[in-house]
Amino acid sequence: MTGTASRVGVLACALSLAGCVSGPDYTLPTNAVAAAPAARRAFVSSHQAAYAQAELPDRWWQLYDEPRLDAYVSEALRANTDLRAADANLRRATAMVLQYRAEGSASTDADASATLAHAGGYTSPTSPPQVYALGIHLAYPLDLAGGIRRGIEAASADAEAVAAARDQVRVVVAAAVTRAYVGICSTNLTLAATQRVLATQRATLDATTRLAAGGRGTGFDVSRARAAANRSAAAVPHLVAERQAALFALAALMGRVPADYPQDVANCQQPPRLQQPVPVGDGGQLIQRRPDIRAAERNLAAATAMIGVETAALYPQVSIGASAGTAGSFKQLLSSDSFGASFGPLLSWRWPNRRATRARIDAAGANADATLASFDGVVLDALRQTETALAAYAQEIDRERSLALARDDAAHASDQAGQLYRFGRIDFIDVLSAEAALADAESALAASRAQLGDRQVDLFLALGGGWAAAGTTADARDR
Repeated sequence: MTGTASRVGVLACALSLAGCVSGPDYTLPTNAVAAAPAARRAFVSSHQAAYAQAELPDRWWQLYDEPRLDAYVSEALRANTDLRAADANLRRATAMVLQYRAEGSASTDADASATLAHAGGYTSPTSPPQVYALGIHLAYPLDLAGGIRRGIEAASADAEAVAAARDQVRVVVAAAVTRAYVGICSTNLTLAATQRVLATQRATLDATTRLAAGGRGTGFDVSRARAAANRSAAAVPHLVAERQAALFALAALMGRVPADYPQDVANCQQPPRLQQPVPVGDGGQLIQRRPDIRAAERNLAAATAMIGVETAALYPQVSIGASAGTAGSFKQLLSSDSFGASFGPLLSWRWPNRRATRARIDAAGANADATLASFDGVVLDALRQTETALAAYAQEIDRERSLALARDDAAHASDQAGQLYRFGRIDFIDVLSAEAALADAESALAASRAQLGDRQVDLFLALGGGWAAAGTTADARDR
């Protein structure tokens, strides 16, 4: 009776902890940058005509309306090696969640033994007495302090952080493919502009050579015309090599060997252009959408849960156990008298070193504070990147427009200079100056158009579009 009362007392004591989960419940801290109203407002630069106050679509590269680009991104998302590694990391994190969940389920074990009994240090060789035992045991942890639940919570948050990191790799891969595609087309555009200037300079060289042969020019004029043409021709191999590098980079992103680069884009002449303002949303949507912010927020949730895991060590570990077995000689092994069974609470408590346990709790709290600081840093950096990208893209649009006007004027001036020289109205140096101005204008415009494509990709990368996971944002985690 005394043993039964003792077990009941232990169970009653343990059940008094039921419903309590150690450590703080996670909510987005009110002092987090992500919760600040200023972080959720419209972007400073979003009032420009280049932008629309609308949510960025998940598949932002489809705004270019380029089926070929869409196909390249899709292939890269299937075959990219970085994404394969990210998928493997996610599978590993998911397995850890299952491991923690398994720790909260019933466990069983069985044992069997055979013992040779002897007395006085001597065992009879004729009929050695042997005792056999068979048993099975079942234990179910009650997790009254909530340590297992906090462990599951931490592992789940870690897995969600890894999933967000995988989404970030997807965003980066999609941006890298788009950048390589735009780079190929932009380089071909620059190459075409260089070849147009080169054709003009070679035509001038031919005309100057004829004039010199007819006594209307000098060898000095011919040499200067040939030097100008050679300078432009020298830029062509560099541009071809640059295009090939972009093609090889695109092949690698798509999981292909360099020799298997996409042949159909090698001669792309026009970079993809957006036909509508870029939808950028606001700071609140950015915080919910960017995968690196979601990963940092989930890391904070995991760090908070670990405080509970460490706190649970202050309390006893209680489980409900049952066991059944039989013991005796071989003949008695299956008799009713040899069977036995038990059921009841099992109390396990390694008397903790409270100072050490408290130190671990404090360390977990400090780690949560550090993780919050990192989370704030990620949010601030994301807002900074986005504002910078918005301003740079809008300014590059204006720059490209001005350079296009300058190129048109330089082309008109070059044509006029050629005509005036043929009629003897200006010196040859004026022709060369006009052609040099045209070459510079063409080069600057081509570089600006390439830069504009880069600025677009930078903006989309900063906006973080692609995989805004519903239910995993900072707002959804407030509970």
